[in-house]
Amino acid sequence: MNRTMGKILLVLIIMGACMVSQAGAVINQIPAGGTVYIGEQGLDVSAPVPPPNMQVGWWSPGASFLTQPPDYTINVTEPFNFAISPSVFGSRTGNWYAMPVKTLAFNVKDPQIGIRIEDVTINGDITDNKWVYRGDEVRFRIDSNLGDIASRPGAVEPTVTIKVQGPDGGTYSALVNKAGTTTPLEVRVPTSPFYTVTVWDTSNSAYVPGTYTVWAECNANRMKDNYNVEGKTVSVQRPLGIQEQNPLISASVPTTSATVEVTTTTKPATVVTTRPATTVLTTVATPVETVQSPIPRTPSPTPTRSASLCGWCAILAVVIGCAMYGARRQ
Repeated sequence: MNRTMGKILLVLIIMGACMVSQAGAVINQIPAGGTVYIGEQGLDVSAPVPPPNMQVGWWSPGASFLTQPPDYTINVTEPFNFAISPSVFGSRTGNWYAMPVKTLAFNVKDPQIGIRIEDVTINGDITDNKWVYRGDEVRFRIDSNLGDIASRPGAVEPTVTIKVQGPDGGTYSALVNKAGTTTPLEVRVPTSPFYTVTVWDTSNSAYVPGTYTVWAECNANRMKDNYNVEGKTVSVQRPLGIQEQNPLISASVPTTSATVEVTTTTKPATVVTTRPATTVLTTVATPVETVQSPIPRTPSPTPTRSASLCGWCAILAVVIGCAMYGARRQ
């Protein structure tokens, strides 16, 4: 019994240490020259803007911060609770310098986030197809420029929340794959692009056929609350239909049938039109050849001349014979 209690106590100690470690991981401490994002608030900028510096200045692109005065300055009255307001920093991204010493304080970036959907069963991106065969498994790909948050002292990777809204309007906080593993949809994104594990078995009875909506968002240091802009702190929403038939093939069936009917109608017209024309040409050509062929073979004048000469010769012979017979009687 004592050994069992000892093991339980050891597990509790380890879990407590992990919880303390996670609680100690902060993402609001900005190092000198570090990156901050539009919309973040509650930032500790005491390191990049140490006393006696009480201002940060920004120069327009192309201007020299060494020889020219800043185009815009902000008083840092609360260095442990500094905000990157969209109204101030939205059009002034880039390097900001501590004043009056003009050392690099921080770099302001415009956050970006996007999500794509992949069918693991067919190993393909189905984001633009907007549908998945019911029974295939799905994972997600996150694209963002938020990785610099992890480079802050004591920080961890930023958390991105994947939202999956069902056909009934309800939103899932976790998904189940074919192995029965339930995966929460809050993920840490250390790199870009970042791929989740296979998280979604679309054949599970918990997911009815229909159109789902998928998007991703990041609210690190309240950036989404302050800067809720599509493509910035929240991705474009992606529709995804779960069904058992490709909608593109289904939609093209009537078009195919119409094409076959038109082809069937055209063929008889072509045959009927062509055949009579060929027959008429053949029939007309045959008599022409029959009439023209005997003309050189029939020399009609020649037989006529031969018959007339023979007749005269016969008459002359009779006359001479009669004359000779008369002469003998005398």
